[in-house]
Amino acid sequence: MITSYHRPTKAVIDTAAITTNVASAVKKLTGTSELFAVVKADGYGHGAHAVAHAAIAGGATGFCVATIDEGIDLRQAGFTQPILILGVTDARYTKIILEYDLSITIATLADLAKFERELATIVTSGKLKIHLKIDTGMGRIGFLNTADLQMAVEKISTRVNMEWEGIFTHFAKADTEDDTYWLEQRDIFNAFLASLAELPRYIHINNSATTLWHPNQIGNLVRYGVAMYGLNPSGGELALEEKLQPAFELVSELVQVKRVPAGTHISYGATYTSQQAEWIGTVPIGYADGWLRKMQGFALLVEGSYCEIVGRICMDQLMIRLPQEFSVGTKVTLIGKNGGETITMQEVADYLGTIHYEVACTISDRVPREYRK
Repeated sequence: MITSYHRPTKAVIDTAAITTNVASAVKKLTGTSELFAVVKADGYGHGAHAVAHAAIAGGATGFCVATIDEGIDLRQAGFTQPILILGVTDARYTKIILEYDLSITIATLADLAKFERELATIVTSGKLKIHLKIDTGMGRIGFLNTADLQMAVEKISTRVNMEWEGIFTHFAKADTEDDTYWLEQRDIFNAFLASLAELPRYIHINNSATTLWHPNQIGNLVRYGVAMYGLNPSGGELALEEKLQPAFELVSELVQVKRVPAGTHISYGATYTSQQAEWIGTVPIGYADGWLRKMQGFALLVEGSYCEIVGRICMDQLMIRLPQEFSVGTKVTLIGKNGGETITMQEVADYLGTIHYEVACTISDRVPREYRK
């Protein structure tokens, strides 16, 4: 999708907030523990390159991504730190994984065997760096029993072109008041570790939620994701001891302001009809930008006033009911601060019946990202 720089709609990313959030987490690390910044999905929609630079400034020593291409993108941008691909990768891309020095996740013996076969056909002085994933209750990817895990470790240790770099798991309920399931998963992971005669360089169970609400657990690596962007992983179920700084602001401007008489229909389907003479403002953002049609009825901020979205949201535009006449060019805030009031990404998520992760990732590439330090 073409980024539309020549209109007033934009996302403003506060990279200093990201650096501060990371530095706060790094400050709490103990011993030789490290923090890898999770910059998958273009840095949760914030822009992977800018986020990565900000995270390094805060003390991050590596990155986590979801796909090979995301890792390649970081390498081509000049980042030399360790990069772990959290998702399953196809063994046919072994050569390019080695070329860009990416660490991969192995979740089954079958996957490991595929990489063994590919490596046998490649002449390289490098080693394929492997993190073994344990499924302790997420039900997504990972080894399910210690016998398979031990066999995987044995196979890797006998291959000169493989390096067992890490072992990890992921929690399904690290961000809830009831920590029963979290404790079950932790104990299962501990049992997997206890079954091994040796351990790799990196042991990691700490995501953002675990770091915030279950600190000082086993492991020496934190995968810092949504909290880095200033968002509460629990969405508000659990309170934060230390305030995170939101990094994402979504703004636009009024491009037309008109006074319409009572009985005027607004937008497709005529789903809204003015009950009296009203001021209507048009804003150049729509569902193609990731501001979904379900947001009809939500209120945006104009000079500190909450202005309801009236009528259906269009692909490229939406209309809001204004309390008074405002000039064309007046700032409209969809997420962020305006006139002493604030709209949070969590409020948008609540209105949509989803989570703020999805909101951040839904704002499309058509919306330019502007970076503020």
